[in-house]
Amino acid sequence: MAGISRVCLVTLVWGWVGVAAGQQDVAGIPSKQLSLAGDPNLSYFLIGPTAKEAPAEGYGLIVVLPGGDGRADSLAFVKRVYKYALGGGYVVAQPIAVRWAPQQGIVWPTQGDGLPYVKRTTEQFVAEIIKVVRGQYQVNPQRIFTMSWSSSGPAGYAISLQNDSPVIGSYIAMSVFKPDKLGPLAPARGHAYYIEHSPQDKICPLRMAQEAVRLLTAAGAKVKFNEYAGGHGWRGAIYPRIAAAIRWLEQNAQPRIVAPEKSPAPGS
Repeated sequence: MAGISRVCLVTLVWGWVGVAAGQQDVAGIPSKQLSLAGDPNLSYFLIGPTAKEAPAEGYGLIVVLPGGDGRADSLAFVKRVYKYALGGGYVVAQPIAVRWAPQQGIVWPTQGDGLPYVKRTTEQFVAEIIKVVRGQYQVNPQRIFTMSWSSSGPAGYAISLQNDSPVIGSYIAMSVFKPDKLGPLAPARGHAYYIEHSPQDKICPLRMAQEAVRLLTAAGAKVKFNEYAGGHGWRGAIYPRIAAAIRWLEQNAQPRIVAPEKSPAPGS
């Protein structure tokens, strides 16, 4: 079991096989590279919108955390996701993974990883991006989701478990689930998860995705599990599958459920 986990981690970080990087078919999809508070280390792409006016209900916002090394060369694929699976009613933010130190072995470090040299965890990075985008666009709070796969899957789970996160739905594909790094799963209550995995995946064990479904469902989350054929990576009818996942989140994500604070006992 330990051997499988190590192989999976190494491949998640360095070995994701992406989609062809040419951008001719998505040249008309607008994108720009921005940074938070002028810090070039905290950069992201803003993709879209293509709609001339905001929908009456507001734009949807999806934060896409690419797998592999999480760097900028996933832009062409993310623009294709926008064009073929989402449409003009969405704005997409694609953070660019930060390499904080030479010894960093985790592409998207989270609070649970406990790396002392990380100045912004992925949870913080994403929360700040969402705040900025919501300040620029009319965003529908009922359509704020994340999309992550392979190396970024653990961060997708971590983001979903932040009590104050505006993210209400998570699409997580072909990745690992490590509950020992996530802390309590109680904040998953009411959150919508679309989890996708291939039974032929030889890199990330199917059992991890199945465990995520079991534990998150037990915690009160709404979970949809989908299997696809072909093994690790984006296989088959990619964009219709992504579109189906996002439609499911649109239909099933609900406002975040936060337990009310207990009133202090009299005399305390």
